[in-house]
Amino acid sequence: MHPPHSRTAHTADTADTVRTAAVAVVVIGHDDAPHVADAVRSALGQGPAVREVVAVDDCSTDGSAGLLDRLAAGEPRLRVIRLPVNSGGCGTPRNTGLDAVTAPYVMFLDSDDVLPPGAVDALLAAATGTGAEVTGGLCVRRELPSGREVPWEPGLYAAPAVLPRPAHHPRLAYDTLCVNKLYATAFLRARGIRFPEGRFPYEDIVFTARVWAAAPRVALVPDRVYLWHVRRSARQLSISLARSGIDNWRARTHACRTAHGILLDAGEKLLARRVRAKFLDHELRMYARELPLRDEAYRREWWTHTRAFLADYDAADRARDPAAPGRLVARVVLASPQPRDLPRLRELAARPARLRPPYARTADGTPCWSSALPGVTLESLLTRPVRQLPLAVDAELRPRAGRLRLRLHELYGRTAEAGPTEVEVEWRHRDREGIAVRRTVPWRASSPHTWTAETPVCLDRLAGLASGAWDLRLRLHFRDGATRPVTAHALAGPGLLRRLVLPSPRHGLVLARPYATHSGSLALRLAAGLPALTHLLHTRLRHLPRLLHTRLRHLPRLLHTRLRHLPHHRH
Repeated sequence: MHPPHSRTAHTADTADTVRTAAVAVVVIGHDDAPHVADAVRSALGQGPAVREVVAVDDCSTDGSAGLLDRLAAGEPRLRVIRLPVNSGGCGTPRNTGLDAVTAPYVMFLDSDDVLPPGAVDALLAAATGTGAEVTGGLCVRRELPSGREVPWEPGLYAAPAVLPRPAHHPRLAYDTLCVNKLYATAFLRARGIRFPEGRFPYEDIVFTARVWAAAPRVALVPDRVYLWHVRRSARQLSISLARSGIDNWRARTHACRTAHGILLDAGEKLLARRVRAKFLDHELRMYARELPLRDEAYRREWWTHTRAFLADYDAADRARDPAAPGRLVARVVLASPQPRDLPRLRELAARPARLRPPYARTADGTPCWSSALPGVTLESLLTRPVRQLPLAVDAELRPRAGRLRLRLHELYGRTAEAGPTEVEVEWRHRDREGIAVRRTVPWRASSPHTWTAETPVCLDRLAGLASGAWDLRLRLHFRDGATRPVTAHALAGPGLLRRLVLPSPRHGLVLARPYATHSGSLALRLAAGLPALTHLLHTRLRHLPRLLHTRLRHLPRLLHTRLRHLPHHRH
């Protein structure tokens, strides 16, 4: 069944449609006065293809609505709608905007994000040229203030493509964003596709499932069409970043369960199964990485809730590649009624995955998770390609000596079978793309079960290139030419993972702080010269009140002890 407008008519009118104002952009926001104007301007700046921008203010109290009214006074394409009561979510304002648009195509924009130049033209040209009811493009996550950019599901948008229906490319189930897509307005209205109303976190997961369940014709373009701004230091974190409470996890699992049910009810069994696969590979791994950061009460609740959620998975959901990282995490959770092995699960959930020792076996020699959970078998590791193995490398960084020592672990004989020859060591600046220092060093067998490699680390050079965070990335090379990218587990111990002030002939001094990331990987924070000195003084001054408070708190006891030991005089 197709929407009232025909694809033939779309194709015939392509040239005329591109020349006319054909797109509405729905911008939603709540108490986001610092950013909403930039979002609206980025939509208006798309040019004549944008017929209207509908800004829906979700009952803001920070002056956002007045700011939008002033913008609308000089821009006839901008309409402002104010909701009288805050909806508590993103779904209601998006639905309100969708009801108000008059253009044949619509897309959605959040108030703290922007559309890059040319985004609407790229999407509209593909939509009209192919008769697609849904057209998607590349979304880029931009970390602020650093500006580091990470593409979202880049494999989907590597090249132009036209799909008669989403099931022709099941990987679409992994792209649950609603904002990087252009929709035919009549298609959404004819199928009754809307967002969940009210406070419903992760509403885009459900909305996208409803879109794919309607089996639209889909066009994909490689263009950047959406800039998702990630502000981790914001006073009010976005829903996707505010993951410290168990309610966030419950909301995420509820959205994923709802999406699965929508696709299953529509007969899209392949897409429904991919939704569950995406949960294991994305959501489960992301939250499992953060479990060691949470308190005991959160861990227990998370574990109990996750076990109940995963219990709904059938054998086919778990059978495919049972040693894949997300599936293995799920199997451990299901096998144990209480939280266990959290540091090891954190490593397994990292990207790329690392499976650290111990490497246990059952009584008959089958690889398994541990002696306590022999039922969680790992025999599929024996046949996995080496480029997919969760190989574990430990890293010991000693900044004073300027040396990095690496240790590669054996994994049920697969490492020795592959024959590690060398390792490419890369220090990559986290926020400045293209800045990296690389060196390749050989592996040396140090025992039947480990290989070691050492390389110098010139902190002077790294700090001179850029201050800030540097991530350690490794690429393992094997005898047959295969390679495997990995990160390294940060070893702790005396003299490791602590801040040091080092003399530098080039910069005067270098402030170095090796540390473990949330996934346990080794990283390094550097500052040189005046910035390092400023940071050091700032840190000392920041801790001065606490130091004085501690000293003053102990002063009475100190005086009492001193007076007690004074010599006693006879009268």
